[in-house]
Amino acid sequence: MGWLWAIIVGFVLGLIAKLVIPGKQHSPLWLTTIFGMLGAIVGNALARAFGVEATSGIDWTRHFFQLIAAIVIVALGDMAYMALWGNKKAQQRA
Repeated sequence: MGWLWAIIVGFVLGLIAKLVIPGKQHSPLWLTTIFGMLGAIVGNALARAFGVEATSGIDWTRHFFQLIAAIVIVALGDMAYMALWGNKKAQQRA
């Protein structure tokens, strides 16, 4: 069940990150989900480093760290995706 939640959280974080980042992102949905999952992992590590690993109730601070990490990873990952495969896909269409 842990993997299912990781995929769901990664999907949601990736989509929110895509909405927050200005402009169009070109990475496919499966890659955005992976970026979101990485954002959740990095956000959890940052929260642990700042001493907010677990709080009573909803862990808003941890979720904030996860979202910020997901935004950064989705933005950087999309730039890398376009640098590696973006030009190839544009040439295939022409």
